Amino acid sequence: MAGDVIYAFRVMRLPLLDAGGSEIGKIADIVVVPGRPGQAPRVVGFVASSQRRRIFVNAARVSALDNDGVRLRSWDVDLHPFKRRSGETLVAAELIDRNVRGETVTDVGLVEIDDGRIRRWEVAKIRLAGRSALRRRSNFRLVEWRDVPELWAPTDEAAAEAARLRDMHPSDVAHVVRVLPLSQRRQLAEAMDDERLADLLEELPEEEQLRLIEGLDLERLLDVLDEMEYDDLADLLNEMPLQQRAAILEAMDEEEAEVLSRLLSYEEGSAGGMLTPELIIMSPDDTVAEALARIRDPDWTPSIASQVYVCRAPLRPPTGKYLGVVFMQRLLREPPSMELSRCVRQVATVRPDTPEREVFEEFASYDMLALPVLDEGGRFLGAVTVDDVVDRMLGSGWRQRSRRKRDASHPAVTTSGEG
Repeated sequence: MAGDVIYAFRVMRLPLLDAGGSEIGKIADIVVVPGRPGQAPRVVGFVASSQRRRIFVNAARVSALDNDGVRLRSWDVDLHPFKRRSGETLVAAELIDRNVRGETVTDVGLVEIDDGRIRRWEVAKIRLAGRSALRRRSNFRLVEWRDVPELWAPTDEAAAEAARLRDMHPSDVAHVVRVLPLSQRRQLAEAMDDERLADLLEELPEEEQLRLIEGLDLERLLDVLDEMEYDDLADLLNEMPLQQRAAILEAMDEEEAEVLSRLLSYEEGSAGGMLTPELIIMSPDDTVAEALARIRDPDWTPSIASQVYVCRAPLRPPTGKYLGVVFMQRLLREPPSMELSRCVRQVATVRPDTPEREVFEEFASYDMLALPVLDEGGRFLGAVTVDDVVDRMLGSGWRQRSRRKRDASHPAVTTSGEG
């Protein structure tokens, strides 16, 4: 279902609002990508000026676009400077004032599409101005987006597809990529930025990951692997030929290579084979306020952000003596100045050689979101998170099976919208 048309010039005068309605910046431009054949160009985000920076606001993070402003779903704002990516088009900078067969683009009309599953904004209308030889004033007319195909013809289809996939959930991206021929998959991998490609790899079986990255040079490959979670990266390295794995570990930062070598030493089907070392680990002298500040990092998954692990120094696995955990709910109840040592709670723990079946039973018995893994000396090595447990219990290929079931239940739903 489509809403009313809102025009780009109007949008680019609107404030950027946080979830509470407070102004945090101004919209400066709109980022669109060409649609697939027969589909309208889609808004993937907005460029905003905030704190003297031009930042990118992903369209998937916008809850409303109306005459009051562009409102975010949350209070979190990514303040990294905006960098235009290949395949993307800026409405103000590149479309407005562009000449089309003797007429000039003066505005772009957007509509909100809400089909009950996803909400997105698409280009609907183009406002053109042309001059008559007999009149001084310009003549204006509105046309449909498909009437000016030259505005949307991508110069690099792989880059355009990578841009279209920018705001989709990684599991949906994996579904799109898996149906492409291998040559197109590799072209798409080349066009993706490092973080997005890493997210995609984490959603694919290891054998498909290997085929996808086969054409990447070592420098690019290292940049992509650096964006992957340690447990997923260890699984991928474990499937590589010994010579390739050794070359990658040799080229890595010494500290990262040490972590990965330790993860690779654990037996498959054990707690060590499922653990992740990237967690919120803090000292007993740290305060509740400091712990809450760490938890607020939007990059943490819910299973990781749910608890803080309290250990003696050093605070990188393997740590000093493990003392226990502090759950987020407890942090919300205590005064900010309280030290974590006064909030610590003991929970079930496992050794790295604990069989995965026993790990599953511990999760079921204690309703855990993450289970600490300790060595024989009581040092903290990492934790097994519930998402990894579910992945392991479902077995290989569950994502493909799940996707086929969803597609069969919703045959009209495409993957071109937000994930």
